[in-house]
Amino acid sequence: MRANLRSQTRSPVPDAHGGASHATPGVSVDAAALAALEAAARDFHFLPRQPVHSVLAGRHASKVRGRGLTFEELRLYLPGDDIRSMDWRVTARTGKPHMRVYTEEKDRPVLLVVDQRINMFFGSRRAMKSVSAAEAAALAAWRVLAEGDRVGGVVFGDATIEEFAPRRSREAVQQLLGGIARFNQALRADAPARRAAGELNAALERAARMARHDCLVIVISDFDGHDDRTRDLMLEMAARNDVLTILVHDPFLSELPESGQLVVSDGELQVELGFGHAATRRSIAGFVDAHARALLDWHHAIGVPLLPLSAAEETALQLRRLLGRPLQQAPVRQRAGGAR
Repeated sequence: MRANLRSQTRSPVPDAHGGASHATPGVSVDAAALAALEAAARDFHFLPRQPVHSVLAGRHASKVRGRGLTFEELRLYLPGDDIRSMDWRVTARTGKPHMRVYTEEKDRPVLLVVDQRINMFFGSRRAMKSVSAAEAAALAAWRVLAEGDRVGGVVFGDATIEEFAPRRSREAVQQLLGGIARFNQALRADAPARRAAGELNAALERAARMARHDCLVIVISDFDGHDDRTRDLMLEMAARNDVLTILVHDPFLSELPESGQLVVSDGELQVELGFGHAATRRSIAGFVDAHARALLDWHHAIGVPLLPLSAAEETALQLRRLLGRPLQQAPVRQRAGGAR
């Protein structure tokens, strides 16, 4: 079942090498718009030392590792050792000088799993969920590249999945963003509807094969169609890697108006739901709450942080709030011309 509050008919998707773009702000994005987000990819990061306001601070801080020095072992002092690495507590306790030995961590590839299925083609304010997911992926890719790590991805739609091997270059990021833009612009309100719930697990299986160990896997999706297999795949990846979920949602279904109608369709049959009926609003709200609660419960059980991302708010500001220091909101006069 899906509901589209916006619809847009577009020309055929341009190829990866360029061509005219027919992207509509809030409804679709092109590679140029995603590339332009590089300037906004600041004041947040995926390293372990998170600001106190970050959702990864405290309990989740150790779940996202970064490059640096890792403690390996204690050993007796040898002539020529740097005394700055002396472990004075152990030395005092044993009466013999002991050194702390560190090894430098290797670089950490980052894999972005980006959902661009038809279920993401929904938005009540500012942008479609598919657009917010694409923006979040672009911001993350630019941030990762700026921190010196390799970045790749798995982008999936309703019928196809595309892989991008992690590499450390601007060209690699641009290729990834071009792939995301192609999937994004292929979404159409008048396209034959086919609920591809299984593609979520298929994409995670691809990601699990690519992320063998010591990677950071960031899954950006609304998790439509998640099941026990989804949980198992996330747990499997989390056993060998760091895994982080960015849950893209739209506030409409949790803030239903008291009047108006919503047309819901599975591609063949459709029904109009009237918000004037309290029972209807309660049923929809109960379904949304149950979906969110199930996601939160199994993410908590397997120790994977979940970050909520609203399609109704500016993506970069939310990432800074969730993963960096809180910033002041832009003045109202600057927001007035933004997409609704």
